[in-house]
Amino acid sequence: MAFPQTPLDVRTELQIGGVWTDVTADCYTRSPIGIECGRSEESARTNPSRASLEFNNRLGKYSPRNPLSPYYGLIGRNTPVQVSVQSGDTFLRVTGQNNTGAATPDTGALDITGDIDIRFDATLDSWVTLPGAQPTDLTGKFSTAGNQRSWMFQQRLNRPYLEWSPDGSTAVSALCTAIPAVPPSRRMAWRVTLDVNNGAGGWTVLFYTAPTIAGPWTQLGDPVTGAGVTSIFNSSTSLVVGDATNLGYTKPSGQVHALELRNGIGGTLVAAPVFSGQTPGAPSITDSTGKVWTPAVNASISNRNKLFSGVISSWPTRWDVSGRDVWVSVEASGTLRRLGQGTKALASTLRRRLASYSPLAYWPCEEDDGASQAYSPITGVAPLAVTGFDFGQDDSLGGSAALPSVAPGGTLRGRVPTPAVATNVWALCMIYRIDGTPPVAEQEMLSWTATGTIRRWRITMGTSGVHLLGYDATGALYLDSAIAPISGTLDGDWHRLEFTAQQSGGNISYTIGWTRIGGGSTVSLPGSIAGTVGAVTQVDTTFGPGIPGIRVGHITAWSAASIAAAYDSADHGFTGETATTRMARLATEESRTVALSVYTDPAAPSAALGAQRPADLLTLLQDCADADGGILYESKVDASLAYRDLRTLYNQTPRMTLSYTAEGEIGPPLEPIDDDQKSRNDITVTRSAGSSARSVQETGPMSTAAPPNGIGVYDDSVTLNLADDSQPPQIAGWRLHLGTWDEARYPSVRLMLHAAPHLIPAFLGLTVGDRIRLTNLPAWLPPGPVDLIVQGWSQVLDLYTWDVVLNCTPAGPWNVGVLNDSERGRLDTDGCTLGAGVSASATSMTLVSSPGPRWIDTAGFPTEFPFDVLIGGEQVRITAMSGTTLTQTATVVRSINGIVKAHSTGAAVALAQPLVLAL
Repeated sequence: MAFPQTPLDVRTELQIGGVWTDVTADCYTRSPIGIECGRSEESARTNPSRASLEFNNRLGKYSPRNPLSPYYGLIGRNTPVQVSVQSGDTFLRVTGQNNTGAATPDTGALDITGDIDIRFDATLDSWVTLPGAQPTDLTGKFSTAGNQRSWMFQQRLNRPYLEWSPDGSTAVSALCTAIPAVPPSRRMAWRVTLDVNNGAGGWTVLFYTAPTIAGPWTQLGDPVTGAGVTSIFNSSTSLVVGDATNLGYTKPSGQVHALELRNGIGGTLVAAPVFSGQTPGAPSITDSTGKVWTPAVNASISNRNKLFSGVISSWPTRWDVSGRDVWVSVEASGTLRRLGQGTKALASTLRRRLASYSPLAYWPCEEDDGASQAYSPITGVAPLAVTGFDFGQDDSLGGSAALPSVAPGGTLRGRVPTPAVATNVWALCMIYRIDGTPPVAEQEMLSWTATGTIRRWRITMGTSGVHLLGYDATGALYLDSAIAPISGTLDGDWHRLEFTAQQSGGNISYTIGWTRIGGGSTVSLPGSIAGTVGAVTQVDTTFGPGIPGIRVGHITAWSAASIAAAYDSADHGFTGETATTRMARLATEESRTVALSVYTDPAAPSAALGAQRPADLLTLLQDCADADGGILYESKVDASLAYRDLRTLYNQTPRMTLSYTAEGEIGPPLEPIDDDQKSRNDITVTRSAGSSARSVQETGPMSTAAPPNGIGVYDDSVTLNLADDSQPPQIAGWRLHLGTWDEARYPSVRLMLHAAPHLIPAFLGLTVGDRIRLTNLPAWLPPGPVDLIVQGWSQVLDLYTWDVVLNCTPAGPWNVGVLNDSERGRLDTDGCTLGAGVSASATSMTLVSSPGPRWIDTAGFPTEFPFDVLIGGEQVRITAMSGTTLTQTATVVRSINGIVKAHSTGAAVALAQPLVLAL
């Protein structure tokens, strides 16, 4: 028998000594397990998820400082914990370890040498490969032992990848040209076909995606082709899903649902393991083609689903007065709690980026006001000695903390270490900004010493241009380049001054370059002179006394010819980077601190951001979410964060449908609320360091007009880190749309899963931001169905009950226009009323549009019918329309939403699904 007739199989595990250990037997059920995750409402920031647990501690096992505990030294602050249930459908559980997955032995049917069609369906913990990480095996018939390579299907660089061998040893490969959008559910099906002879003297690979292996399949990216007819080697190795190769690639972690292998494109099915509908713990399964699949050591047929993953930060021991009942009540928390504990700001993007590129010397010059020298983050490099520097004065460079201003005649001096490996090339770079009138006479901008033929180098600048000077060991002038007029380098903008020297035969080849930061323009002046290049030993500059208002910083020395990659984008703080790109980059850079999955559609970029300024990691991530309007939340499958961008919330198909009349599906109380909690009808959006835009609703029931014509003024303002001043008007308009949505709120929906266990699989697949639908609502409520967005939930579990309360907001505002869509692509009139009253059963209506435009007519646009309008709360379907003036006659079907009523002359008529422009 199943739950609730039998106890709910809840498992609690602690990671002890790096191994997940089942401690369910010590987890009390006298106090139900409580879990909270997500957020309470739409605009709120997500709170850390929480789980309340109670452990039996009579033996002192859960006292971290008890030397007699078997877990002594193994548990304590931030011990990982996870809670799971065995419920719902089965799958092949893969763990990310070696020897995970399932295999079937080689047979003749699996020895495909021509066209092949491979389909893989899984819910993976992550479909994303971090930079530098190995690709992820999905499935294959591939072994290097004895040259038994046939083919393998992988996730590589976040996209599908197929590799095959014609002879068992050499390899041919195809990488998909596009990155698929990972759905928030993390379930995807990937498909690849190989046409070994495309009829044009070559081969063709096509990639596809689908929600599940059942389709429908959508081609992903462009066809990948290669020259020469190919084939696939007849390998004797097993067919494996999961740990599919004997190489050191990453192994998948998560749930594998099904695999299909076909001989020929859309051809004969030769392998088809379906891991759903199986017996949990089964030692093997047999697919529809008769092949037996055996899970590996670190895999299993399972229906265990995680409800919570986090850490326990404290272990408070309690006992009764007798001392016989001893317990530990703990509250585990998700990653957001830990990230919120620290407030240390991440350094500027330049400071982080430049040091990671291993310069010989680096001085950021980001010290606070009052400093007397500039620190170097490079080990073994002494601070930069300075005079005339007033630190912390100018924070206008997007990629930097505040930089110093330098008084006329100010100096800097810093030693540059000798490179560990001698090179015949070196480079120097300095970022600067000059305000005021450029000097007429030449003034020193940068000077340094070296060990080559030219011992001292100087760059001077003035209104007439730039001048490069070089002096030999005696101090005599050895190089005197002609003055080159360069405009725009002393114009008040930030610039990057670069100098590179390289040995070229018996000559020194050099280049002076300027890059306007954020402007993309670069000017280079090359030159050459006889001599040896040597190595830089010291940066030693006295800024010309005639240079007005100079700011300098991020001074570097390199043993490399090309240094632009170290500065590019980081110098302006990655301005223009999209929200999801920045979040993914930050997660990669801070991979020791946080893991993050980003759910977005690559074809619909998220909001473009302004400069990334120094701030703590959580603030930077939340700034991205705020600017884009999506949801940052915690994953329930592991201790990681997840982000679904705003566009993943549009026009969703409900993930769960609940009927009020079905037993247990919607528990009491269901309480719609008509209030002003989220009402905002006067919105101002300001771009950080930019302009503002205001959007106001001045007419209609949610307008700023005094009641009863409106609701009065509900104003709000927000400052967002946006890329340019074209964005605030759009965002203000969208936020106004959300704030003036005229619908009752259903802040919570209760699921009694013990009374409706058939809902468990749908709930287990629910993700923050998903849409649900309520149907068959009682007659005293507005007609349904009602669609809601799930912002989070709380749940309480014990042996025989499982209560869930979903935190919800209206989904209506997220129904947006779709071009050429018969329902969501239709424009409304600017005002329409009934020209005459109608009875509750009338099938013809006179509609008067004022001021226009009129409705379409059937004669001119017959394919545009039917469409629905609302009149006094009744949904009416218009099937035909006649008349070419503002007064038209409509043929209608009444009471589409169950409302039956008469309407008076002048009643307002509007589209039931008005066109809403997405942000």
